Formats: sequence, C-alpha cells, structure tokens
Amino acid sequence: MKFLRNWGPAIAWAALIFSLSSIPSLHSGFACDFLLRKMAHVTEYFVLTFLLYRALKNSFGLQGFYLTAVLASISLLYAISDEFHQIFVVGREGCPRDVLIDSLGIIGFYLLTRILRRRAASQESGAL
Repeated sequence: MKFLRNWGPAIAWAALIFSLSSIPSLHSGFACDFLLRKMAHVTEYFVLTFLLYRALKNSFGLQGFYLTAVLASISLLYAISDEFHQIFVVGREGCPRDVLIDSLGIIGFYLLTRILRRRAASQESGAL
C-alpha cells in the first residue's frame, strides 16, 4: 500500500503524458496553439518532477544532491523516451527541442524548491 501511495501518482502522471503523446496530430485549434503546447510541456514535466520528488523522498529518504541528481535524471530520461515514442506516432515527431522545453519544467521545479527552502530557513532564523 505504501508503494502505491508513493509511486501511484507519478506512474499515473507518466501514463497520462504517454497517452497524450499517442494522440496523432495533437492541436488545440487556437491561434496560439504552438505556445499552448510548449507551455503544456513545461507544466507536464514540472508536475512529473514534483510527483517523482515526493515518491523518491518518501520511499528512499534521498536528500540534497542525490535527490536532485536522481530526480533530474529520471525526469529527463522520461522526456527523452517520450520524444522517442512520438517518432512512431502518425502525425507526430520526436523533437530534441521539446526535451529542452520539458527541461524547463524540471528546472522550474528545482528553482521553486530552492526558493521555498531559503524562505523557510530565513523565517526560522528570523524567529530565533
């Protein structure tokens, strides 16, 4: 049960990403379709990185550099595998540029956690 609680959301989110990547010629129909799709890439991988962070931290107690390295590696490898998967979907293409855009979500999560940790540390030191 603990495995499912920790890893279930990350696995479900990865499955959602995979299923969206399986849709041929995915377009929103809006004039700003390109921008919306790229923002979706960033958001998808921000959320995936958060869910993996939660799973890794709760399952293995990883912290600091090791947590960051494992987290970034898994998220980035999934982004690469997703683009590879799209090579085989009619109307889609695997694009290295999209891996870089996915990386913005990964980096964004990392930066947000750094900011929140610094803010928490600052508030603790101010309370003393």
